[in-house]
Amino acid sequence: MKILFKLQTLKSLSLKFHHRVFHEHPRLLASDVYSQYESVRRGQQEIPKYFNFASDVLDKWSEIEKTGKRPSNPAYWWIDGKGEEVKWSFEELGFLSRKVANALTKVCRIQKGDRIIVILPRIPEWWLMNVACMRTGIVFIPGISQLTAKDILYRLQASKATCIVTNDTLAPAVDSVASECQFLKNKLIVSKGSREGWLNFTDLYRNQSDDHSCVKTSIQDPICIFFTSGTTGSPKMAEHSQGSLGFRPLLSERYWLDMTPSNIIWNTADTGWIVTSVASVFDPWVFGSCVFIHRLPQIESSTILNTLSRYPVDTLFGAPTLFRMLVQNDFSSYKFRNLKRCVSGGEPINPEVMEQWKSKTGLDIREIYGQTEMGIICSVSEAMKVKPGSMGKAAALYDVQIIDKNANILHPGQEGEIAIRSKPIRPLGFFSKYVDNPKKTAESERGDFYLTGDKGTVDEDGYFWFIGRDDDIIISAGYRIGPFEVESALIEHPAVAETAVVSSPDPLRGEVVKAFVVLSSGFTCNDLESLARELQEHVKKTTAPYKYPRKVEFVQQLPKTVTGKIKRNELRDKEWKRV
Repeated sequence: MKILFKLQTLKSLSLKFHHRVFHEHPRLLASDVYSQYESVRRGQQEIPKYFNFASDVLDKWSEIEKTGKRPSNPAYWWIDGKGEEVKWSFEELGFLSRKVANALTKVCRIQKGDRIIVILPRIPEWWLMNVACMRTGIVFIPGISQLTAKDILYRLQASKATCIVTNDTLAPAVDSVASECQFLKNKLIVSKGSREGWLNFTDLYRNQSDDHSCVKTSIQDPICIFFTSGTTGSPKMAEHSQGSLGFRPLLSERYWLDMTPSNIIWNTADTGWIVTSVASVFDPWVFGSCVFIHRLPQIESSTILNTLSRYPVDTLFGAPTLFRMLVQNDFSSYKFRNLKRCVSGGEPINPEVMEQWKSKTGLDIREIYGQTEMGIICSVSEAMKVKPGSMGKAAALYDVQIIDKNANILHPGQEGEIAIRSKPIRPLGFFSKYVDNPKKTAESERGDFYLTGDKGTVDEDGYFWFIGRDDDIIISAGYRIGPFEVESALIEHPAVAETAVVSSPDPLRGEVVKAFVVLSSGFTCNDLESLARELQEHVKKTTAPYKYPRKVEFVQQLPKTVTGKIKRNELRDKEWKRV
């Protein structure tokens, strides 16, 4: 798909291109990297033809550090909660990531445009790999740590990745499927020990030179691929570019994150999701801010609250589940001396939770709304009034509208589909395509709009309000779960003849996976509760554990259309009308 990039100001959402090439103009080292692009934001210079986040942002911050014009905050600050700590300046991040870049290109012989799957928990090596891939033009494909061997096999085969990086926990799963992956040439393990057939990641890069020249990348060159679940079939591969992830925050007028080099942001999301790339890599580092990370083997209230009390984190980003969990605690023994901003995203947050959080901390929770394909779509910025239950106004660069089935724009208050104008100019920030799936890419648009698959309304003030999914995707605790994946796992069990999976309301997670199960003919069971637990464990072993159905209901038959399609919407409506 040919993508046109066009700067869209908040007023006109348009800008004519100049014929000059941006890189021909001399650059002055401003007080920060963000201000260097002020002339582009004002339309006085064109969006660059070539851009690389590592060289044009991270290395520029390293230069500013050396002049003493950036505060002493680290660029990256990691703790494991057990006493281990890592702090890197931008200079140190550059030094280490260049060594990793040399390891990938000179030892592993991975080239620009090749793909690497990285499945690691919240550890520093994930960030090193991310930046090293930027430097080399290698496409970075993150995966969550809960993936099973079956999930990994699908991702390796679909992506044609030539390398995979993981840890001791998942290495056996990779080995069990590696023989079926013809493109896989290198396996790197992050471990204190060794494993046959694997290269030790740390030993590999430590022996490399730090002398590496960043490759020249077009603003349209791919930088990341994210696997995103759909209502039918296996997860799709949404490809993002240097422009959509790396350059967009430089143009977006601090659209959701208004930070400075003195700020410290903590995002608690898993490394496999786009929100970590947005909130723990690209957007805060554009402003020279510090990315704070806790390994968080498990999300526990006491760990979160203690960390906020002990460390100078001023910006907290988490899914609504995090805030729902935290407000159930007594805050009297905790003091958040530095916390100033709280942001939530991934699913709608209940107004009651927002009120409870404010009563306990004095702070608003500012909501964002986004998708893997689009990044941040709507947000409640620092300057905006908080309307509990609203996900804010359209983010910079995006013309967000509520449309009907004929792509007509609806009036405020009317319910319709949340959509983003994609024609005649495809805005910077959009994903490039679904890799190897032009049909799905084309189906994501209607008329002049990209369809989010969500229903909502907009009020007279331009605030958007989420109503629900327009398809069957389940968003539980911030995790996107496609029913097809869960149904496929369930159907493998001999007791299951047929099944339908839908969302079901849950006070903590917002919604959870519920499975309606029709038992196989001839299968008898006197203990359905025990069978339900068995099916749950079966799903955990067959696919990523977070997808398992937390609720199971046995039924005689499933509602279907005249053509035999399961009417999931009827089951879902039945669940939600019980509330």
